[in-house]
Amino acid sequence: MATSRAPARDAAVLPILLVDGDALVRAALTKMLESLGYAVVCAESGESALALLARSRFALLLSDVRLPGLDGVELVPVALDVDPDMGIIMVTTANDAATATAVLTAGAWDYLTKPVAATTLRGAVQRALRRREQTIRRTRHAIEREVAARTAAIEREHASLQSLTLATVEALLKAMEARDPYLMGHSQRMASLAASVAEAMGLEPEVVEHVRLAARLADVGKIGLRTEVMNKPGRLTPEEFDHVQDHVRIGLEILSPLDHLGVVLDYIRDHHEHWDGTGYPRALAGDAISIGGRILAAADAFVALTSRRAYREPRTPTDALDHLRDSAGSLLDWTVYAALRDVIEETLPPLP
Repeated sequence: MATSRAPARDAAVLPILLVDGDALVRAALTKMLESLGYAVVCAESGESALALLARSRFALLLSDVRLPGLDGVELVPVALDVDPDMGIIMVTTANDAATATAVLTAGAWDYLTKPVAATTLRGAVQRALRRREQTIRRTRHAIEREVAARTAAIEREHASLQSLTLATVEALLKAMEARDPYLMGHSQRMASLAASVAEAMGLEPEVVEHVRLAARLADVGKIGLRTEVMNKPGRLTPEEFDHVQDHVRIGLEILSPLDHLGVVLDYIRDHHEHWDGTGYPRALAGDAISIGGRILAAADAFVALTSRRAYREPRTPTDALDHLRDSAGSLLDWTVYAALRDVIEETLPPLP
């Protein structure tokens, strides 16, 4: 087997695979193709052509019909199985309808009769390359349309799942709030405030929405707490306080099958962690606490302080901010507290 290459005018065009059992014909056709600017790789049989196809890609297969061993008509469908995008031109000494039908039925795009003139060869190769590019373009566009359609379907499915998730959790939250009137609307106020704090910190819109959702879902685990503990007007015993802390674990168990929530679950897990490491459930400290967890901790504390409880009246927003200022650096991240203060002060009525 002999191989000959020359620089193609268009570097994007792959070589032409020339298959002919006659060395003189191979040499003549190679010279013609190279004079037109195409790179050429030669094979003397159908079997050697398949060996080359297994290792490399080619723009066109230019093959004689009569080959030793596997003939040209038999080679065509096997070659197309290897590379369906490859153009195929057959060369034959028989200029008759039966031969033309055989080679075109096998999958060839064109056929030429020997002896092949340079102008005839150039026109056939150019037509085949144009057809190949058109075929590849149509295939690419079809794939792009299919990918776009499947992506849209996945996005619709994700949105539907998200909607179902929220509807399910909303039902749980309403059931929880019905057991404790002091928690009525707590998660909605917390979600709104947490998202505003995230925006004030300049976080990406996607993170803001993750924070909003996490705040909305953070207390779903309280559905598993005992009513007498949730509504107790006095101080909690150590056992009762441990029971209350368990709502984080319960909430994560409820939500964990919804793995599409992703980082939202991390924010929920961290929303009772303290900046100084004294929180729960993992006693994380500082930047080890997710940014969403730190924001939720601040929003939760503010909403709790400004809400009525069985054991106390609500604080004013200003009093709550003053109280939380003393906790910045221990309970809260200073940066988060500063953003919380800015958000709340923007909503306060101006001083007389």
